Amino acid sequence: MASKKATKIKNPFVNQGYISPEYFCDRQQETDVMLNHFENGRNITLVSPRRIGKTGLIKNLFYQIERKNKNSICLYIDIFATKNLRDFTEMFGSVVFNGFAKKEKNFFQKAAALLGSLRPVFSNDPFTGVPKMTITVDPSRSQMTIQQIFELLSASRRDIYIAIDEFQQIANYPETGTEALLRSHIQFASGVHFIFAGSKFRLMAEMFGSPQRPFFQSTEMMDLKPLDREVYYRFANQFFEKKRGSLDQATFNRLYDLFEGHTWYIQSVLNRLYDNYLHVKSMDEVNREIVHLVDSRSPQYESLAQFLSSNQFNLLKAIASEGIVAEPMGSKFISKHNMASASIVQSALRGLMDKEIVYRTPRGYIIYDRFMSIWLKRTFG
Repeated sequence: MASKKATKIKNPFVNQGYISPEYFCDRQQETDVMLNHFENGRNITLVSPRRIGKTGLIKNLFYQIERKNKNSICLYIDIFATKNLRDFTEMFGSVVFNGFAKKEKNFFQKAAALLGSLRPVFSNDPFTGVPKMTITVDPSRSQMTIQQIFELLSASRRDIYIAIDEFQQIANYPETGTEALLRSHIQFASGVHFIFAGSKFRLMAEMFGSPQRPFFQSTEMMDLKPLDREVYYRFANQFFEKKRGSLDQATFNRLYDLFEGHTWYIQSVLNRLYDNYLHVKSMDEVNREIVHLVDSRSPQYESLAQFLSSNQFNLLKAIASEGIVAEPMGSKFISKHNMASASIVQSALRGLMDKEIVYRTPRGYIIYDRFMSIWLKRTFG
């Protein structure tokens, strides 16, 4: 990342990926805290709901690390799609090997002894042309391969930083002892620094806070909060001013409050506003773009609804109409929305939470996808 030239883009409100600090808002305090943890040999657990900005924070942190230390290697891995230890090993190994290959000439040839126990596939990225490698692991050799990967990491003379996103996924692997296996290697990985990021508070708290779990108190816990509203406004308004436009602060504040500071949704709306307006003066412009965004996702939401039971869909519509529900099994909520019984609501709620369509906040239950919540409310009242 540090070798990249400064990138100029047409629309500064990025809602996919990471470009550079110029298009990243603040998080300086969090970045400084994380750098301090690393400098003092402490690994980090970073927890936040999805779409609030933890991936952007990690990428921005890595950008700064690689800019200061060109010999370092920063690796980001999202294991949300992995289902077992073999999936994890293949993804982990591929990311590590490709990360080293970008820094070390002829790395794949140097690692031939290690690769001999795997089934590597070499190819070129279809967009950049950069050589890359994927590996296939025999399930019976997953643990041995993990050990070999960590041996490679420990033998490196570089500072290595690895972020494993959606780390709570390993708790769902069918293999027993996965947490203990990883912990046994991580605690002895010299010169390797880890961020364990996750979006499920309960699972992450249990994995790192329970004396019965291998990762107990092995990291510094960080709970990522929404961006400060005033800071976010100044960041956003500067881009409108650069094109001789303006962003009304009261309107921005209402947009921020509508999505409770969740960065991805706000960025998505700001992206449309920047594209279509020189001056954003009121919620009329904001609401117009929100409707466009929600309508563009209607086929996706309609398709998702087909996979829900009638009880789950009815509960979802009821939560959307309320915005947030503190007591979904309470008689008042059940009566108001014509739900059959508390037990049926409880079962439907459990299903929606397992599918990560609904999640629990300190104030109550809410629909994860805020655009979906708006679609439900507009479509079904």
